[in-house]
Amino acid sequence: MMHPYTQMAILRHKVRILSQKFNRLIHRSMNVVKLGSSLLEILAFIAAVGFAICVVILGGYKNSETEILSLQHWIRVIQGIFIANILYSLVLRFRYTVHQSRIFKWIIDIAVLVTALPWIYPRPEHPWIPFLDTFLYSNIFLYTALGAYAAQTISIGIIKCIGKRTNPSLLLSGSFLVFIIIGSFMLMLPESTYIPIDYTDALFVSTSAVCITGLTPVDVSLTLTPLGIGILLVLMQIGALGVMTFTSFFALFFSGGGSIYNQLLLKDIFYSKSMNALVPTLLYILGFTVTVEIIGAVAVYFSIAGTLGSTIYEEITFSIFHSVSSFCNAGFSILPDGMSNPLLLYGNISIYWITTVMIIAGAIGFPILVNFKDAIVTSIKRIWLRIHGSKEDTRNVHQYSMNTKIVLVTFFALFFIGAVLFWILERNNSLGGMTLTEQITQSVFNSAVPRSAGFSSVNPAGFLNVTIVIILVLMWIGGASQSTAGGVKVNTFAAILLNLRAIITGRSKISTFRRNISVFSIRRANAVVTLSVLSYIFYSVTLLLLEPDLPTKALLFEASSALFTVGSSLGVTDQLGSASEVLLCTAMFLGRVGIISLLVGLAGRRHDCEAYYPSGNIIIN
Repeated sequence: MMHPYTQMAILRHKVRILSQKFNRLIHRSMNVVKLGSSLLEILAFIAAVGFAICVVILGGYKNSETEILSLQHWIRVIQGIFIANILYSLVLRFRYTVHQSRIFKWIIDIAVLVTALPWIYPRPEHPWIPFLDTFLYSNIFLYTALGAYAAQTISIGIIKCIGKRTNPSLLLSGSFLVFIIIGSFMLMLPESTYIPIDYTDALFVSTSAVCITGLTPVDVSLTLTPLGIGILLVLMQIGALGVMTFTSFFALFFSGGGSIYNQLLLKDIFYSKSMNALVPTLLYILGFTVTVEIIGAVAVYFSIAGTLGSTIYEEITFSIFHSVSSFCNAGFSILPDGMSNPLLLYGNISIYWITTVMIIAGAIGFPILVNFKDAIVTSIKRIWLRIHGSKEDTRNVHQYSMNTKIVLVTFFALFFIGAVLFWILERNNSLGGMTLTEQITQSVFNSAVPRSAGFSSVNPAGFLNVTIVIILVLMWIGGASQSTAGGVKVNTFAAILLNLRAIITGRSKISTFRRNISVFSIRRANAVVTLSVLSYIFYSVTLLLLEPDLPTKALLFEASSALFTVGSSLGVTDQLGSASEVLLCTAMFLGRVGIISLLVGLAGRRHDCEAYYPSGNIIIN
């Protein structure tokens, strides 16, 4: 008879073997589950892109009943793929889904699942809640839910691509390029324009919108339909905030996912203090933008209400579009003659002050706005601690960074000098016949516009030559870094001035506001200025060669306006040939993404060689 201890040992051995087999089975099953999840995610991404295409075809073309039914059939197929992906994650990957998802993703997922209600339960003849019944069974609810899920899916897919160690500079440049191409085809849709335009014009307008420039070879107010205006508005908003802002928002805010590399990369892009502050920073940027644009739209509406001879719908549309165009420093206008419309120029000066404030809000830079927010929060905390008698946190002594102080001082100094010089030079020229109040208003407005906005209240072709030179300088400088403005940026301009001061005074350190500026920042500023001058020479000379029959002054102005993404013109944009339009498209693209950033992305990082070379001096007078 076998000893009890031996029987127990055999039993434990059998249990161990069964346990190992079970674990291997579970492991294999999980691999299968993960593989199935990956395949469904890829299929869902393709379906999300397909949904966007279906919506574009439905809205952008005049479709027959048969074509509409066919598109709706494909949308139902896409709906089924979305539902299958959600159910698969809920049933087989529940723990992983709960851990990775945020509450807002759950809301979107539930909304998509609810869209299957017509499949399961036919619409009742006598619903308990008629309004809710009408909403849940409507195409509006279906397309909204599927659209939100598609946007989320595409954004998460893009963020996952970042995890493949994609070069950040090329990633940002490529994202702008993709939306420029998409926008050009969207503007070619039959329902986007009253008058068909060729692809070169569509590409030019799309590039101008995404690069927030404002140059256009066509009259936007007469060419674009409400759908085209909506497309242009979306392109401006995406171009101003950056494609990565939207994709990061959807991917991180709704899914909560993203690798450590993703979050570190996005932290640097948005100047967030830490990875934990990344989502709050994104929310603040988007929230501030939306809030300012809503306030601006309301202010514009009340300033023009009943003065333009338009319907209420047209006034609301103009107010929203103009507010977004102003904050984004885009310079587009859907009003005939734009900001030079006589009804505005001689009858409504308040809109110029509103637009000026909106331009400055957009051109000041998101890092500055984030610094303002942090300073306000810190001040509130200190006041709260004082009220409750608690010890204050003295670690953050300097609430405003050196960058913020430099930007504010330089930006508003240039703004004030520009307004004064414009009034002195043009008060008896282009501003002649206006009242003193109107002259001051136009001087302030035309000091803000060259920084990147591109609106025209007074025809620049009538300016004195000295005024045009001053405007060219303001166009070259532009607004602040990481803002909606163009130019070499006031940060760069201030850095080279401080470097010049240090050289003249014989100082080895470049300092301001009791802070030393790093050598890397000065080297980068010098590189940006050098490349801007070389690029301007290249584009000016090439444009002069392509358009020998057009005025030289106008072409030099046009090249500067495109390269520094301003949008002002002396009236030759619509006279340019196709080759010149494509040339200026590249100029606007380089001006928006930054020549330095693009070159760094193409060249890649190079480590300094370990060899030591002796130093030498070159003769510089």
